[in-house]
Amino acid sequence: MSRHVAIVTDSTAYLPHPAIRRHNITAVPLTVVIGDEALEEGTEISARSLALALQKRRSVTTSRPSPEDFVRAYRTAADQGASAIVSLHLSAEFSGTYDAAVLASKTAPVPVRVVDTGMVAMALGFCALAAAEAAEAGGSLDDAVAAAEKRASGMSAFFYVDTLDYLRRGGRIGAAQALLGSALAVKPLLQLDGGRIEMLEKVRTASKAIARLEELAVDRAGTADVDIAVHHLAAPERAEKLAEHLRERVPGLVELHVSEVGAVIGAHTGPGLLAAVVSPR
Repeated sequence: MSRHVAIVTDSTAYLPHPAIRRHNITAVPLTVVIGDEALEEGTEISARSLALALQKRRSVTTSRPSPEDFVRAYRTAADQGASAIVSLHLSAEFSGTYDAAVLASKTAPVPVRVVDTGMVAMALGFCALAAAEAAEAGGSLDDAVAAAEKRASGMSAFFYVDTLDYLRRGGRIGAAQALLGSALAVKPLLQLDGGRIEMLEKVRTASKAIARLEELAVDRAGTADVDIAVHHLAAPERAEKLAEHLRERVPGLVELHVSEVGAVIGAHTGPGLLAAVVSPR
């Protein structure tokens, strides 16, 4: 049995399924609770079902995986021949997922390095891919962690939401910022900064905000080799249009992924989300 460094992440990485299969990455699911029904992200609830529940103003919350979920993932990786594991997760500012993974690592059958990437969605996914590629090239546990952390350090994630209400309800953005946005009737542009969601700019209309989002992504990409992900929730036309413009305007574009976010992130952003993740190679 070959020995290798295995990669574990969580379901909020929103990695394309072919990439998960190609690199044998394990994504431990978070849970979405609609009313009193708990559903695993990625298998038991779709983004479309989540968007419908939000539009009907049903109660929606999210919860982390349990430490036991991670224990099972780590044991399975070890049984499949892993000699060490890198466990990469969404920002600890958003979720207790990182803490659950740390607890599980203490009883894992092989060494586990748990990393709070400070990221989410494909900003996390690109970190997982970088770690997997380093491990597949024969890298050690330290090499895989270093590759993920290097990717994270250069990452930019910008996003537009139709309203700040969902972020406010989930405690992911301050009530004062949310109320200010509502009072001024502005369309917010936000960014990931230090593992937190921060207000970046306030724009008067949705069309101007989306145009500005495109400019931010193009400026951040520059001319270097970059991977880009475009995410949306219940806004496929917006996403395809943005992706088309980025293909035309980013000279160093290597890979471009377009996908709808899953239910966990969607629960905190609401329908209409449009995001661009720029990841220099």
